[in-house]
Amino acid sequence: MSGPCAREGEREAVQPVPDAEIVLRWCHAGLDALAAAREEIDALNVYPVPDGDTGTNLYLTMEAAVAAATEADPHLREVVDAMARGALLGARGNSGIILAQMLRGVAEVLRAPGVTLADGRALADGLARAAADAVGAVAVPVEGTILTVAKAAAAAAVRHAARQDCDLPGVALAAARAGRAALERTPDQLDVLRAAGVVDAGGRGLTVLLDAFDTVLTGRRALPAPRPFGAHTVPSPVKPVAAVTPSSPAYEVMYLLDAPDDRIAELRVRLGELGDSLVVVGGDGEWNVHVHVDDAGAALEAGIRAGRPHHIKVTHLLSAAPSGADRDGRVIVAFAAGDGLAELFAAAGGTVVATRPGHRPSTGEMLEAVERGGAGDVVILPNERDAVPVAQAAAAELRTTGRRAAVIPSVAQVQGLAALAVHEPALPFDTDVVAMTTAAGQTRHGAVTVAAREAVTMAGVCQVGDVLGVVDGDFAVIGDDPLAVATEVVRRMLAAGGELVTVVTGAHAENGLADGVVQAVRQTHPEADTVVYHGGQPRYPLLLGVE
Repeated sequence: MSGPCAREGEREAVQPVPDAEIVLRWCHAGLDALAAAREEIDALNVYPVPDGDTGTNLYLTMEAAVAAATEADPHLREVVDAMARGALLGARGNSGIILAQMLRGVAEVLRAPGVTLADGRALADGLARAAADAVGAVAVPVEGTILTVAKAAAAAAVRHAARQDCDLPGVALAAARAGRAALERTPDQLDVLRAAGVVDAGGRGLTVLLDAFDTVLTGRRALPAPRPFGAHTVPSPVKPVAAVTPSSPAYEVMYLLDAPDDRIAELRVRLGELGDSLVVVGGDGEWNVHVHVDDAGAALEAGIRAGRPHHIKVTHLLSAAPSGADRDGRVIVAFAAGDGLAELFAAAGGTVVATRPGHRPSTGEMLEAVERGGAGDVVILPNERDAVPVAQAAAAELRTTGRRAAVIPSVAQVQGLAALAVHEPALPFDTDVVAMTTAAGQTRHGAVTVAAREAVTMAGVCQVGDVLGVVDGDFAVIGDDPLAVATEVVRRMLAAGGELVTVVTGAHAENGLADGVVQAVRQTHPEADTVVYHGGQPRYPLLLGVE
């Protein structure tokens, strides 16, 4: 840590982390934290419209920001600019657009020449700019919302940054604590929250992101939110909330807008006359517009007068017949880690999305695959642990269109194969989903790989080149012979019983490796059947499953 307000001695004792790396780590940590809290935040969503999608919208907005930041050159200015623009173009819903404007405010501060996160004042200034810009983007700011939480967090950060001993982790912690305290007060500031017995959903989402920054800097994990309503709590709704009433605006209108900055004030005035929940964010000719209106056509015409609207989305808030209700059939979207696996999933009736090493499928990729399938009902097989929350966000988005969507929590490719093996299109949707979920859950999964670096595992310290055996996601075996390690992995998985052993060979599997596993199973567990597939996956010479 270095900079004007670093602690004495830290310049020599601590290896500095590049500012761009800090931002990228926070982006990924924030996305993961929103994924974990998405359903909770959706349940809290009663304002401004009780449509239960705030958590999903925040997740999708942050996902767009992370994707753009990850592809940027690894320098602070490029990373924060990409983060802000990605969020702007991918923002979803009222809360997502406000988050995008906040990220833009942070980026405006951090992109300035000479600014460094080593100085905690930079974060404080960024949060202050974010809060001010977010308030300025909302036509009618309301206390008891994400704006209130943002202002409180920023004020606390600025106060801490003014101290003689200010430091970046201290600023982040001050902001996180103040955000949570402000969140607890939101029911006292907004009647609809108090009536439902909840805190503000958007504010809760912001506290998740503030906590994630603290975790990235200190390793301290945010405490889970307890359910009883009281100090430092985030309850779920305790009273039913009325749906959108006939007196509410009928449509949510969102679009991206290419327009000169000097046309936006007139646009805000016109849209404010047409409806409510108006948020216009952006700058430098690129804008994202959100408004609730009765006359969707007039809202689009206002955009046309200002510039070029595109990526237009109009949602009928009062509709009793969602747009996906008239689709027929069922599509199974399966994510495959190799060419052979892709062929297996496709042969079993799945719509396949290929994944590549180190790349977590995005919500957009999942939704594109669903559209290729063309059916009404959707079942998603993520087939890796990190993709499960992404699949859940995609399913939540699909449900907003009236489509039935379910996620089979398959955390390994072999679980996906087991689930698809029992898929029966003729069965009712729920029955089919239960059968597939059961099949995946009853499949233990393992793998064999080679260590790429020295590391500490639950089986001990491994060295580069060691053969590693994975059992249910943990490195459980270390050895030097792939067959011996694979045999031990299968032995452990069969210890609890099993009728079928699945062996999937990777792109670099040695000749005879799969046959050796089959022979070992026949000798030690003759009651178990074995089946061998060529998966073609990288990194893992063998994937193993026991049903």
